[in-house]
Amino acid sequence: MNEVLRQLYARKSIRVYEDRPISAEDKEAILLAAVNAPTAGNQQLYTILDITDQELKNKLAETCDHQPFIATGKLVLIFCADCRKWYDGFVAAGCQPRKPGSGDLLLAVSDAVIAAQNAVAAAESLGIGSCYIGDVMENCEIHRQLLSLPPYVFPAAMLVFGYPTAQQLRRQKPERAAMAHIVHENGYRTMAPEELKSLFGPKAPEGKYEDWMRSFCNRKFNSDFSREMSRSVDVYLEDFRE
Repeated sequence: MNEVLRQLYARKSIRVYEDRPISAEDKEAILLAAVNAPTAGNQQLYTILDITDQELKNKLAETCDHQPFIATGKLVLIFCADCRKWYDGFVAAGCQPRKPGSGDLLLAVSDAVIAAQNAVAAAESLGIGSCYIGDVMENCEIHRQLLSLPPYVFPAAMLVFGYPTAQQLRRQKPERAAMAHIVHENGYRTMAPEELKSLFGPKAPEGKYEDWMRSFCNRKFNSDFSREMSRSVDVYLEDFRE
């Protein structure tokens, strides 16, 4: 197995970091990897927010579902799906652009997350751990104010980086599902209950599949933070429905 594949297979979310900074050279390498990611029509439909202010990190640790480790990150980046800059550029150049729509947003989200994953892979190659924070999509009104987000800009993902502690390096990566359930040939295959149990069952304690599923549904899918995320995304989407 080559080194790139080994790192991709081994990478896991890291939430506890050594108390040492990421060098300016390594930070630049991570950001350069991000901005060199594949992008739709070479438009780079994203803007990366480099969060260097400790007070702002502290606030994000609270507003992103109360996760204190965010404040300890040695590098915190927010990848915004940005449908604003091209629209503003068209207007400034005397064009008559339509308003950005939901298709533009989805394309920009793809661009942003592809760039984010390039940053993750680059960091992993440098021995720097990372963790995605989807909760930046929550609390739309608060995050718009904290991050000065104008209309047509959506915080698609946040990444927290740092050197993993020895305990984090030893921690077992959670098992991924079998490829037979994840990879469908030529078209989507709706799975029967028996296959769904084969897919999700390994996550549950033996003999407790239904109990575990009910608990997970309530803890994740039906949770207050999940409902708040959907509400906040709906608020962002209002800009794209005009």
